[in-house]
Amino acid sequence: MDRADQQYMTRALALAEQGWYTTSPNPRVACVLVRDGEIIGEGFHRRAGEGHAEVMAIADSGDATAATAYVTLEPCSHTGKTPPCADALIAAGVTRVVVAMADPNPLVAGRGIERLQAAGVAVESGLLEEEARALNPGFIKRMETGMPLVRVKLAMSLDGRTSMASGESQWITGAAARSDVQRLRAASCAILTGIDTVLADDAALTVRAAELELEQADFIAERQPLRVVLDSSLRLPLDARVLTPPGKTLVVSAFDDFEWRRQLQAQGGELLVLAGADGQVDLPAVLRLLAERQCNEVLVEAGATLAAAFWQQGLVDRLTVYMAPTLMGSKARPLLQLPFDTMAEQQRLEIDSITPVGDDWRIDARRRD
Repeated sequence: MDRADQQYMTRALALAEQGWYTTSPNPRVACVLVRDGEIIGEGFHRRAGEGHAEVMAIADSGDATAATAYVTLEPCSHTGKTPPCADALIAAGVTRVVVAMADPNPLVAGRGIERLQAAGVAVESGLLEEEARALNPGFIKRMETGMPLVRVKLAMSLDGRTSMASGESQWITGAAARSDVQRLRAASCAILTGIDTVLADDAALTVRAAELELEQADFIAERQPLRVVLDSSLRLPLDARVLTPPGKTLVVSAFDDFEWRRQLQAQGGELLVLAGADGQVDLPAVLRLLAERQCNEVLVEAGATLAAAFWQQGLVDRLTVYMAPTLMGSKARPLLQLPFDTMAEQQRLEIDSITPVGDDWRIDARRRD
């Protein structure tokens, strides 16, 4: 593969990003068709149920005979909501396919490449694979491990506080940071919170088009993430905003109550019981369930106790902290409830990026291996 191959794959990767907020639960994928050194067609997967990237590119080209296809993810070989893309490329007369990465989906997992090769199509794989994997970290993790990617989002003052002792927390950060959080929500399949946060803030936990500051914001906001409330003892008020449209709400508890379940269902909500040995909600079981429901990326918006529980159980893949240039004082609540006593207990992080967002700073980090 030469420099031109890299150029065309770079274009495909950029196209795939256009589906960042809308393709879930499907992966973000794009395809560029080239013949005689010219791009003759391109397409990306926009939304689940609509045409896949290869099909869109073939339609855009009008005639893909003898073309090379640059695809960010191995063409699918199975029939889901749409026919196999490998078959579409073969039928269109494509003679060479360059794939950025193999599909981790067990239904594909090399079969797409095998089908193309069996039909006489030349296939090369691995070009800009790292960049391609960065497009779909949640999808890849779900396919490889049966668990979604979990991002914990927190906001804090410069002195590491998240709310006053009374629980008052609105607003630590400015409008630009809150808009950035809206984009995190829009890219997620589920937003998970705890009952204490709901009782304190009564947030709707929706994606609001007016705050996204993105092109096609209304279209993006059509897909509302599943809202998940962890409520071990069923304290959720049935008039809470988190139960109001748009979007669906799942309440996960440690015990059942038939009458409460009936009233919740009347509100359009769903109750699921997943109790752990400690009488609290079983966090790993919740994540496995969400993966089974095709959730690639879960955004945890919770208080210091629940966020720390996810962290202590090793369930957090990414930590996103918005830091505001303000001081809240020693009586205010800490970022995470991690009751360490010695320096030996501290946990070092890998910082991926520190980015200014309005007057605030966004810190993206992960646990250091």
